[in-house]
Amino acid sequence: MRWIDTHCHLDASEFDADRDAQRALARSAGVALCVLPAVSASNFDTVRALAHRHGDVYALGIHPLYTPQAMEDDLGTLATHLQTLRDDPRLVAVGEIGLDGLVPGLDMARQQAFYRAQLKLAQRAGLPVILHVRRSADALLKGLREVPVRGGIAHAFNGSLQQAEAFIERGFCLGFGGALTYERALQLRRLATHLPLTSLVLETDAPDIPPHWLYTTAALRAQGKPQGRNSPTQLPRIASVLAELRGLSLEALAQATSDNARRALDLPLSALSHQP
Repeated sequence: MRWIDTHCHLDASEFDADRDAQRALARSAGVALCVLPAVSASNFDTVRALAHRHGDVYALGIHPLYTPQAMEDDLGTLATHLQTLRDDPRLVAVGEIGLDGLVPGLDMARQQAFYRAQLKLAQRAGLPVILHVRRSADALLKGLREVPVRGGIAHAFNGSLQQAEAFIERGFCLGFGGALTYERALQLRRLATHLPLTSLVLETDAPDIPPHWLYTTAALRAQGKPQGRNSPTQLPRIASVLAELRGLSLEALAQATSDNARRALDLPLSALSHQP
């Protein structure tokens, strides 16, 4: 089986000690491809280099949580990179971009300005987008209606059925990761079970959003036990939860979700090669 992890921050500092080893372990577990989204202008070159080193693909964008420290010139840097790298088959999207309505203290107007500007850059470049969706689905959809792009992936989706259908109508697939493994995630599990299989992709968001078997409660963290680190090696086990919910074989799910990822991000055959 060949899996695609459509959202993995392999450049994060949590992987500094064993980054290459973790990618090799994931590949041995069947994770043939990882999508590495940038979060700020400072890591554009890092994710590109990692994608080429490991035979993966990458996206460039400014994450909403990084908008407080982002400079207006960073949008120009993004535009320049998208133009300069337009012939790089491993550049597959603008992302991670979007809006976050959960973290307190963020300037929503500033988030909106960066979001819309990056939608325009994606539109100009003809690239799909990878969206950060956290208590922001309606606002994101409003932006997509005003600045249409060629679809993409709504990452870590946990909205309503109506919102899910609205993203799908606009050519998006929905990313489901470790949050799906929690038995109390009833709404998310309903969506994952009943939405069209053609609209689903798999992701880890490593090192974040650990599946339930890696999660450390607040009480245990207070006692000094660290939070379990998510990694792309967890993707097949996360997939097994989705396969059980939908009554599918792992082989069928791997084929369907990989096909969906290829379509959502228009992945070229050269990007699927294992050769860096």
